[in-house]
Amino acid sequence: MKRKILIIDDDASLRRVLEYNLQEEGYEVFACASGEEGLRLAEEQDPELIITDMKMSGMDGLKVLREVKGRSPETFVIIITAFGAIDTAVQAMKLGAYDYITKPFNRDALRLTVKKALQMSSLSEENRRLKDELSGRVEFRNIIGISPAMEKVLAMVRKVADTEATVLITGESGTGKELVAKAIHGLSSRRTGTFVTVNCAAIPRDLLESELFGHVKGAFTGAVRDNPGKFRLADGGTLFLDEVGELPLDLQPKLLRALQERTVEPVGGSTTCQLDVRVLAATNVDLEQAISEGNFREDLYYRIAVIPIHLPPLRQRREDIHLLVRHFAAKRGAGNVVFEKDVLDTMGRYHWPGNIRELENTVERLLIMREGDAISVGDLPVKAFEGAEQRAESVINLPAEGYSLEQLEREIVLEALERNGWNQTVAARFLRIPRHVLIYRMEKYNIETPEKRH
Repeated sequence: MKRKILIIDDDASLRRVLEYNLQEEGYEVFACASGEEGLRLAEEQDPELIITDMKMSGMDGLKVLREVKGRSPETFVIIITAFGAIDTAVQAMKLGAYDYITKPFNRDALRLTVKKALQMSSLSEENRRLKDELSGRVEFRNIIGISPAMEKVLAMVRKVADTEATVLITGESGTGKELVAKAIHGLSSRRTGTFVTVNCAAIPRDLLESELFGHVKGAFTGAVRDNPGKFRLADGGTLFLDEVGELPLDLQPKLLRALQERTVEPVGGSTTCQLDVRVLAATNVDLEQAISEGNFREDLYYRIAVIPIHLPPLRQRREDIHLLVRHFAAKRGAGNVVFEKDVLDTMGRYHWPGNIRELENTVERLLIMREGDAISVGDLPVKAFEGAEQRAESVINLPAEGYSLEQLEREIVLEALERNGWNQTVAARFLRIPRHVLIYRMEKYNIETPEKRH
């Protein structure tokens, strides 16, 4: 593709000479007689280089230079000036001109100056590209994965990042939903703004409305000062609503209004605030099931799920486990520790009900408890790893001496819960039974969730 050059000069004869010489060098050249016309052509053609005379009737070269740099700082500009006006040429350089040439000039001087300017333009463009690429790598530095499932997720993140679309990130607990949200923010045009997180499940119901939308002084007992709320704190940036599926039903209309109208009204206030906020949300709850059960508004679901991104559980991306193990070890300054092949193989077979969070905790434990710089399969917590494998085996291959039906049913229910991150709705669907039947079986066999056990 030919490189584009724009010539702005009110001297018709000089303009034709410049145009002819540069076309002979293989460039695509546009020419005009005034600064105003030149700016219009620059908008239309997006030239890589502009050559403008300094002294012209109407808009002079300095005004053209200021306008060009204000609209497109990456465009290179060469100034043509008379031999006796060097001071003006120096002023132009200070304003961002790449170089100047003085009249009269010969073809070789023009060709050399233009060639250097375009070479420098290419280098600048390459630097910008590398910076953008590096920025993307930085934002993905904690999202580790080479599996097809994760490649699909990362491709989606790149595609939606620099849009204003609301994104709903779904997946089991511990799959890295907040990391994905931060990557989307970091790759967007809002990356210089604030990234604000609200965990909808961790804040008491009576405080959540104030936390989200703010309150005015005296709105309720204990409101001794104004609170702007998370929406206003995220103005110009991104608000991440984690565990949005736990949002109380009576607060959902207010969130829907905030998303639709881009306004919030603080608790106890009488005026609304206009905001510029992008909202990302995440949940490990099956929102479609919650809608059918009357626990989540359908209109809010479609508002937050404009772009859905689903994160696969770790058991569906086993080829990433060894990379994650080494990443977590390096993160803790133990990059020299060797994880033997049998350890990685065993970890690869385990189903990781707690997903990446469980894997990271396991790596931390192994590093703390190790005796040397090599970790073998004997260092693994036997109960968790061997028990899981025996349970999976027993469901498929019954022992010759027989097996208790009740024990078998208990093992199946437990396996289904662990495989699905203890999400009872998903586990019930996995077993093809109603959720209340699953809860009955859990009570019957004294199966407690990890939260209740600790």
